[in-house]
Amino acid sequence: MAITIDNVTSRQAVALDRIKRIVGEKGWSTDSETVAPYLADQRGLYQGDCAMLVRPNSTSDVAEVVKICAEADIAIVPQGGNTGLVGAGIPNSTAVLISLGRMNKIRDVDPLDYTITVEAGCILADVQKAAENADRLFPLSLGAEGSCQIGGNLSTNAGGVNVLRYGNARELVLGLEVVLPDGRVWNGLKRLRKDNTGYDLKQLYIGGEGTLGIITAAVCKLFPNPKDVQTAFVALRDLDAALEVLARARSTSGDRVTSFELICRQPLASAIQFIEGVRDPLDEVYAEYALIEFSGARAHSGMQEAMENMLSDGFETGEIIDAAVAQSEAQRAAFWHIREAVVEAQAFEGGSIKHDVSVPVSRVPEFIRTADIAITKLIPGARPVAFGHCGDGNIHYNIAQPVGADKQGFLDQWDRVTKTVYDIVVGLGGSFSAEHGVGQLKLPEMARYKDALELDMMRRLKDALDPAGIMNPGKML
Repeated sequence: MAITIDNVTSRQAVALDRIKRIVGEKGWSTDSETVAPYLADQRGLYQGDCAMLVRPNSTSDVAEVVKICAEADIAIVPQGGNTGLVGAGIPNSTAVLISLGRMNKIRDVDPLDYTITVEAGCILADVQKAAENADRLFPLSLGAEGSCQIGGNLSTNAGGVNVLRYGNARELVLGLEVVLPDGRVWNGLKRLRKDNTGYDLKQLYIGGEGTLGIITAAVCKLFPNPKDVQTAFVALRDLDAALEVLARARSTSGDRVTSFELICRQPLASAIQFIEGVRDPLDEVYAEYALIEFSGARAHSGMQEAMENMLSDGFETGEIIDAAVAQSEAQRAAFWHIREAVVEAQAFEGGSIKHDVSVPVSRVPEFIRTADIAITKLIPGARPVAFGHCGDGNIHYNIAQPVGADKQGFLDQWDRVTKTVYDIVVGLGGSFSAEHGVGQLKLPEMARYKDALELDMMRRLKDALDPAGIMNPGKML
């Protein structure tokens, strides 16, 4: 069965035929079954449609496709691994959907330069593996790394579990190759650590969600491969203790804390109940936990001693009330399996209203306490599910439905729940989107919370670089 779009003009139909010839038989499809996985987001919030799926295998093909679309006024929606959570890669108009998955070459790995040059369709786990094969580390790491693509990671400025030590995606990039909305190719694939010759143009496209152009390749930073990794799962006295332990961990380790993940009891209990292989990491039940990891670039670099000293001092001050330290790689993996399972387990609890927010690190406890009170007052019996990257202030604050409640009835309260949470976040100087982006989901929040001058500056950039408005319309702005 083929996709049919009634409002494609004759001029656009001719353009689509030209695109078919450029990308070849394997580079396009209008078959409904083939295209269907590209048109739905993984949360089931959005169902799109498109005039044609295009899967180019080179930058020159992308450029030709974009040029043709620009000439024929056809909207373009770029898509990576379709693992996004805000609908940024789902077409919401008669558009050409450009999937970058066939552009998956590792163009170069330079261990001495500590760089890797990759095409946009490379799976994140493959980029990590290529770095590891050169005894280097590419530190971007997140739950979807087995299927997400690096181009999508960069266009959404992905975060993950290692941001505290290495930064967000935008801090891991030295250069980009980008196809502009008129089909021209900007070759900014520089390996320079210093280049003070004007605007840092690559930053327009990192986090731009495909609204200003299509990232086709990138030069990314590599780091020494950690040889001394120490991991602990600790029970905290309370939420405030998380800040005290984090500060102590950074000081004791010489600021070599790779991850500091906060996990409250509700998500941990769900993971234990629903996800195979997850066990309570400690003998007793506690309200708040932290998963802490130190890493050193050479073997026996003092990370074990630093972890022991941090835990000992934490026990003495009462900030830490219980702890388990991984004694093997298998135990370390088990700890991280818990962190991954808290995400998966939420699907088994019924309806879930999700928030990806950030506040200043020092205000994380205040945010969680304030939001818990507000949400349970708004919906009695609702269960806050708080976990995430406490070390950089990014908390995934989700709300599970009351036990036995009607799922759809609960989800119908999404808007008022979300406004309650976001009002608290913004009041604490935070952001309503920490690492997932804006896409379609958070367009109302952009209008409600974003400074008017900032929005005006963003629209001016959009109008200047994409005057016809064909690049990923209806997203971000």
